[in-house]
Amino acid sequence: MPEEKLDWPAIRDAARRLEQGELVAFPTETVYGLGADAENPAAVANIYAAKGRPSNHPVIVHLAPEADLSYWVQSVTADAQKLIAAFWPGPLTLILKRAAHIPDTVSGGQDSIGLRCPSHPVAQALLRTFKDGKGGVAAPSANKFGHVSPTTAEHVRNEFGNDADSLLTCILDGGQSEVGIESTIVDMSRGHAVLLRPGHISAAQIAEVIGSAPALPDQGAPRASGTLEAHYAPRTPVVQVDGEHLLAVVQKLITRGRHVALMQHAADAIPPVAANMRLPNTPGAYAHDLYAALRAMDEVHADVIIVQTPPADAAWSGVNDRLRRAAHDSLGVLQQLLQD
Repeated sequence: MPEEKLDWPAIRDAARRLEQGELVAFPTETVYGLGADAENPAAVANIYAAKGRPSNHPVIVHLAPEADLSYWVQSVTADAQKLIAAFWPGPLTLILKRAAHIPDTVSGGQDSIGLRCPSHPVAQALLRTFKDGKGGVAAPSANKFGHVSPTTAEHVRNEFGNDADSLLTCILDGGQSEVGIESTIVDMSRGHAVLLRPGHISAAQIAEVIGSAPALPDQGAPRASGTLEAHYAPRTPVVQVDGEHLLAVVQKLITRGRHVALMQHAADAIPPVAANMRLPNTPGAYAHDLYAALRAMDEVHADVIIVQTPPADAAWSGVNDRLRRAAHDSLGVLQQLLQD
């Protein structure tokens, strides 16, 4: 979106609302965020209230490209600086030691903080306008806690628009999010890189920049956004089925009189189902469409959403992470539908 096409009156109004302690939804290249002034504990508390989010679950602070990182963190390690130079602005969140004067409401009471510089032009314009670019906007995804993240302004309106008591006062529309899944999160707060959440930026890309692969999460890792086992879930149960068994499973469900919503990327000769959506067979394009597809399938009110399991290679790690969490609370659903 070229700068001349930005809706500056709306952006300035949103920045004013943030400065007054209100909640504002805005687009990023990953998903839409539900934003508040990161240095206003009452405003950040309203994020938790609006989402129904546990207060010990951290949120990510979004910064303008010119932001002074030394204001927000105790120090920036050499490897963290390399990752910033390589991937900011972009879909990478870094966890660093929080500066003492930054309220711990953004970090769920921890001594760390998650920081990101988004590349979406509307997000950048908002961040540069808010407090003249010197502020930070705490912003998890703009949806109820645990639900599918929004990738359009309409998704946000659907999530909060019917809530008469909604604390959300403004939604900036920046079109559909380009990436479509949340940022990669890397913990750099303990002197070495730990990959807490996969995303568009891969572990291999991180390794290329810092010279070694990020470690997997361990017991000492800080809590981070979107890393609970059950997350990103529609209301309809989600079950993954590999391509080899997909046709047989769908046919058995139909025979049992079940209403099936199907998301597949390479299936042929599928029998008639309540809804059948074919997603792209490349990881980037699939990620772009994933959340919109889950929301559309949820509207079918089927008994189950069957998702053809994507490939297991590293390029699909972000997609597979989101689908695994979306399906976590549906364990045993398939067997029940086939037996009842």
